[in-house]
Amino acid sequence: MNYIKLLNAAFEKFYFDDRLNPTHISLYMALFQEWNSSRFADEFYVNRRDLMRAAKIGSKSTYHRCVTDLDSWLYLAYFPSNNPYKGSKIKMSIIGTSDEPVTGQYNPILEQLAEQYRPRNEPVLDSHSPINGQALVSTTNNIKQVNTIKRPKGWQAVIDFFIEKGFNADEGKKFFEHYADREWKTSDGKPIRDWRAVAKNWMDRTELFDEENKPNKKEASQIKDNLRTTKNKDYGQPL
Repeated sequence: MNYIKLLNAAFEKFYFDDRLNPTHISLYMALFQEWNSSRFADEFYVNRRDLMRAAKIGSKSTYHRCVTDLDSWLYLAYFPSNNPYKGSKIKMSIIGTSDEPVTGQYNPILEQLAEQYRPRNEPVLDSHSPINGQALVSTTNNIKQVNTIKRPKGWQAVIDFFIEKGFNADEGKKFFEHYADREWKTSDGKPIRDWRAVAKNWMDRTELFDEENKPNKKEASQIKDNLRTTKNKDYGQPL
């Protein structure tokens, strides 16, 4: 089995299948990762909670609807389990051919898309794989990229990112100093997974704060009118 060729074939089919929505694709990619972790076994068992978390699905009904849709549309074969101690069984379809591995041509664009969908926080091999097994896909480049995303290379990288997003350098410097003092950890003490995502959140909060504290033109005009006084006063009028 070839990881990239299988994903290329899957994305080509996604493109022409109007029945699919983003949740179907997200669940398929989570299942594909489990398939890869089992070294592309003919059949493998899955845990619904783990799949929902990997696919970012929050509803059980949505999960069951999507997995049964993928089954009926021949993306996979789904064998639900009634045993709470045993997961459901999945048999993935080899898209593109009936029995032989996919032989489609190499497509660098689809390869980039496949890399975006593959979960970053999980290794290619996990507890399902043999201890002495060889990784089917090299994780060297992924590890380097994760380390780069967790912490910026330096303050200049942060400032450049803020300027690229339309913010000034001072705001980028504040962000860098704030999280550098905290050793790039969140408020609950967990390591930051993607500093760029945290930086975008920082920018959103900054814009929201500036918007909320922007003086209202009508209120400012009323304050100005209230402070306006006249020189001609009639002190004979009662207060």
